[in-house]
Amino acid sequence: TTIQGLLKKYCRFLPVQIACGKKKEWKDGKEVETDQDNIMNNVEPLWTKTPSELKDEDYKSFYRELYPMQDEPLFWIHLNVDFPFHLTGILYFPKIKTNLDLQKNRIQLYCNQVFVTDSVEGIVPDFLTLLHGVIDSPDIPLNVSRSYLQSDSNVKKISGYITKKVADRLSSIFKNDRKEFEQKWDDVKLFINYGMLTEEDFYSKMEKVALFKDTDGKYFTFDEYKKLIEANQTDKNKNLVYLYATNREEQYGYIEAAKNKGYSVLLMDNQLDVPVIGMLEQKFGNSSRFQRVDSDSIDNLIAKEDNKAVDLPAGQLRMITKIFSSQMPKIDKADFHVDAQSLGESSLPVMVTCSEYMRRMKDMAAIQPGMNFYGDMPDMYTVILNKDHKLIKKVLEEAGAACDAKIKPEDEKLNSLKERQAELRKAREGKKDEDVPQAEKDEMTDINSKITEAENSISGIYADYA
Repeated sequence: TTIQGLLKKYCRFLPVQIACGKKKEWKDGKEVETDQDNIMNNVEPLWTKTPSELKDEDYKSFYRELYPMQDEPLFWIHLNVDFPFHLTGILYFPKIKTNLDLQKNRIQLYCNQVFVTDSVEGIVPDFLTLLHGVIDSPDIPLNVSRSYLQSDSNVKKISGYITKKVADRLSSIFKNDRKEFEQKWDDVKLFINYGMLTEEDFYSKMEKVALFKDTDGKYFTFDEYKKLIEANQTDKNKNLVYLYATNREEQYGYIEAAKNKGYSVLLMDNQLDVPVIGMLEQKFGNSSRFQRVDSDSIDNLIAKEDNKAVDLPAGQLRMITKIFSSQMPKIDKADFHVDAQSLGESSLPVMVTCSEYMRRMKDMAAIQPGMNFYGDMPDMYTVILNKDHKLIKKVLEEAGAACDAKIKPEDEKLNSLKERQAELRKAREGKKDEDVPQAEKDEMTDINSKITEAENSISGIYADYA
């Protein structure tokens, strides 16, 4: 059994037949040997044959032979080159949706049909190790270090050739059958994103065929999408804003708010979309930026004019923010800041947003070593109150009726303290600390303490009401 296992691993496709024992068959209820040799290898594997002689079922059958437990491949590439190096093989595109590392080490390297390794890092670019299949070349040096492989001229040529063939195959499907390409996009997107992130040449080959998908399930090339949104999604500073969502259901309200403005929203729910967004912002230039649809109110995400001041009396603005602030949940590693904005009567009464920058840094920390600083920082949320909505107006009206009488004497006390605080500060102007009388220092300390007490008392009144 051990010998058969070794022969199957290393000599499975040797061009000379290898017999190991005799074939067995069942007879009279038991397994018995026959006179036929048990041939352990396939002397003419599929990659040695001419592509024109083969049908789709031949390629699928060979894939099942190589990977018995895998789903059917999406498509494949038959490699066959004699100059300036010798290379044959078949590479298959598996369905890849997540967990990059689980799919690696599936390409088998052979030398003249003798198995060498299934660890091909250094021979092909890292993103191509997500593919499955077979590479057979007598021109790849064996049993040498990875650094040697990376400097070997033949290896570099082979790596470049395979990358080009993969890009050509994807481009061919896009040009000849765009509908098929769109149907398979979700399954190959992770692979293409990985390639564009890690190989500049691959990005340049893919930028015309890589796709965006919007929240309605429609697909666009980068150029098509830019033309779609540039008229409507350019802000007052001439920046083109790409809105995106990472979860269609969880961010439904924000998506709808954007659509109600006539905006388009991309669906960026892939494992590598965070670094891809950063890459595309660099490629598209300084006048383009990506904003997650729930990172601010829609009027701020694509600001068409300068923000209008919230026309609430200072007391009402303080009241509504303190009332809501007092009711924010106490969550470990989460901070809430309450703000009021004028969003229109038909917009949501309350929105919770998270800074685009901080979210991106935390998302990157989750997938990239060395960014633990951001991963350990608290999530910072802004609770936006729409002062134009009837529910917020009702809270203001009822809270004012219930709290104004209690707040008035506290405010009078607070204003008096702040006036005295301002007088003492003015008296200190231009003086060194040692020139300020101790009595004034003591009074300032006492006033600061009383101001804090008064502010806490006001906050307590609003919190009790809330």
